[in-house]
Amino acid sequence: MGRGRAKAKQTKVARRLKYQTFETDFEALQRELRGEDPHGQSDDYEADYYADYDDDEGDEPSRRVG
Repeated sequence: MGRGRAKAKQTKVARRLKYQTFETDFEALQRELRGEDPHGQSDDYEADYYADYDDDEGDEPSRRVG
């Protein structure tokens, strides 16, 4: 027992998503599909930031258990 309330809430949310109209931002969608960064930083920034951590991966041999 106890699932009735959770199921009712899920049904309510599903109905709201199905029937409520949302304002679509097509410009933001186009930017996302083109791969433009909204903050102006490229992916290279993130790659450089994590480069030091990436070097440490795979240094230790993997162990099989069992």
